[in-house]
Amino acid sequence: MTASHVVAEATRAITSSRERDPLMDRVLGCAIEVHRTLGPGLLESAYAKCLAFELMNAGISFREQVPVPVVYKRVRLECGYRLDLLVENRIVIEIKCATRLNSLHRAQVLTYMRLIEVELGYLLNFNAPRLIDGICRLRLFPPDATQ
Repeated sequence: MTASHVVAEATRAITSSRERDPLMDRVLGCAIEVHRTLGPGLLESAYAKCLAFELMNAGISFREQVPVPVVYKRVRLECGYRLDLLVENRIVIEIKCATRLNSLHRAQVLTYMRLIEVELGYLLNFNAPRLIDGICRLRLFPPDATQ
């Protein structure tokens, strides 16, 4: 199976055609390349650095280890939160190396998304035998969008 087929399969597994994002196809392609090259078993930090390398080579704008402040009574407080990657200032990427993704992992990403006001996030579990089985797409809708 070619890399483009794997990306298409991963994208189909996590989103409908009307929600497809060409940028995420490229990001997932980079993540799949990292997983295909290294396999499971490394530290999250190693996968994050390798994914950053692939994103840079693909010409995708991103930031690493982005501080996520908490705003409390109109004061921005640095509380130690850092998200792994922020792609084009609109997509949170959080890397995990877990037996499986759980509700705490999802809550972590949703919290980051809420605090920095980003609507789209992805959990990538590099410990999965096939990365496409370790992808979790999260969407945070604006408060007025659910009415």
